[in-house]
Amino acid sequence: MDNVKHVTDAPAPALAPAHANDPTPTNISKTRPEDFDGNLSTDDEIPSKETIAKVDDYRVLDKHGKSTPFKDLYRGSGQKKRVLVIFIRHFYCGNCQEYLRSLAASITPESLSSLPVSTSIVAIGCGDPALIDMYVETTKWPFDIYTDPTASLFRELGMTKTLALGKKPGYIKKGFFVNVLHSVGQALRSIPEGLALKSGDQRQVGGEFLFEPLDKAATAATAAEVEGEEKKLTWCHRMRTTRDHAEISELMEVLGLEGGEKPN
Repeated sequence: MDNVKHVTDAPAPALAPAHANDPTPTNISKTRPEDFDGNLSTDDEIPSKETIAKVDDYRVLDKHGKSTPFKDLYRGSGQKKRVLVIFIRHFYCGNCQEYLRSLAASITPESLSSLPVSTSIVAIGCGDPALIDMYVETTKWPFDIYTDPTASLFRELGMTKTLALGKKPGYIKKGFFVNVLHSVGQALRSIPEGLALKSGDQRQVGGEFLFEPLDKAATAATAAEVEGEEKKLTWCHRMRTTRDHAEISELMEVLGLEGGEKPN
């Protein structure tokens, strides 16, 4: 079943309402719409400097709904020298929950502290910030997590939409229907708080983006980020299906864990 291209991920109970202030509308082609059910032809090309400069001031929300510029997540005061940003799907997505759960068990704050370059990870969803606590509890995620309910960052950084399930990755441990039932249960339990329909766009897929200092010689082992230090995006991966996050072994290699070397 993993090799069938048109198997689609189970939808969340409903879509979150569109945000009125989205900077750019999603263009839907009538011949091959952006949210079609097949495999996406997106690539892993690094966004331009102009694109990064454009999204630097886009806002993300923490669990309290406090707004923060995107740039503060990877080069703000107190941030690590190197920051891996992981964009996840809607907050009820069982596939992404399994991904962060496996990632949290494999790449811990302690393992990152052993690297020669101070490194951290941050996750960004696309649903209501009030669901972040539930997400952290479910995934045991030890790093920061924010949300971009407008999905503006997702669009500008080249992440698109699909419901295609794709090939089963190594980080998926549970069966498809188990994940579906778990997601539905989370939505039902969120009804009293009015959050059942606010997990985010079920079609939105994410990816991973690594920011590093421009000056590689300045990457001291435990030195924290100085406010405003210039960073560059050196590596990225965009999901092509709903369970196409970069494999954890690849992330470990990219970060230099377990003696792995970062690919060119």
